[in-house]
Amino acid sequence: MRVAVFSAKKYERELLNAANVAWGHALTYFDSLLEPETASLASGFPAVCVFVNDRTDAQTIGTLASGGTRLIATRSTGFNHIDLKAAAAYGIEVVRVVDYSSYSVAEFAVGLLLTLNRKIHRAYNRTRDGNFELDGLMGFDLHGRCVGLLGTGKIGRVFAGIMRGFGCDVLGYDKVLHPEFVAAGGRYESLDRIYQRADFVSLHCPLTPETHHIINTRTLALMKPGVLLVNTSRGGLIDTEAAIDALKDGRLGGLAIDVYEQEADLFFQDLSSEIITDDVIQRLVSFPNVIVTGHQAFFTREAVGTIVATTLESIADFEAHRPLRNRDVLSQ
Repeated sequence: MRVAVFSAKKYERELLNAANVAWGHALTYFDSLLEPETASLASGFPAVCVFVNDRTDAQTIGTLASGGTRLIATRSTGFNHIDLKAAAAYGIEVVRVVDYSSYSVAEFAVGLLLTLNRKIHRAYNRTRDGNFELDGLMGFDLHGRCVGLLGTGKIGRVFAGIMRGFGCDVLGYDKVLHPEFVAAGGRYESLDRIYQRADFVSLHCPLTPETHHIINTRTLALMKPGVLLVNTSRGGLIDTEAAIDALKDGRLGGLAIDVYEQEADLFFQDLSSEIITDDVIQRLVSFPNVIVTGHQAFFTREAVGTIVATTLESIADFEAHRPLRNRDVLSQ
């Protein structure tokens, strides 16, 4: 099948081309993001392959449909960048990578938490300058602390298991109650109860209208002074301005984010020689107790390999009129 592939970096193209030997799709790569202004590039392609920062909104989808596109395959688990209602209205199927590597994201979230708590990022910069002073680097033992987990899906449960291994008390919130979470020693609580008790909070839920800005001025005010917050899920879960205010007044003891609400204009590109005009991200990186990484939590050999293989397989299933096992559940 002819596939228009947007936003694929060099490492993705190499893996896609290698895996595609088994499938034989005709892959055409476009360097630009998919958005209304570039959607016409996909004219004549029955399938379009996108990533998290592609703007697959109603206008884009309308242009894709007029050009003959019948399938959108996203190389991600998240799907908030795709207007599913518009896709359904135009008769376009949507497939995603339902599961790639729960361990990659969960392990990275733990790494961010450890770095934030023990100030490893600051120690690294100090010692490179010959400064071996310990003042300002004190953290706390994770053992015996309470972690609040928002989202207890596969990634959340792996994260919970790791934190239980540290000897933490794990509290979770989810619309769906997973017996595996409880069996592994976790306890479900209300959101407010979690905010009030947790020494650190980790976000592992999808971005939906219900979860948009689930971390906001009100919820931050409920949290313990000095709480640590980690987000490896979606940037829109946090009201960034509210988080900055909480950092300034000390309510938030530290923030580690691998995702950012306005990341589409920043992440997955080298801007080191340019002036970044996003004042919010500039304020964030100015805090000594803030860590920002560029949406890399998923980035392991195992995870990216599974993402590529699953995406190509879904396209093959669509071409052969087989059931779409990775069809987005909200578009069914």
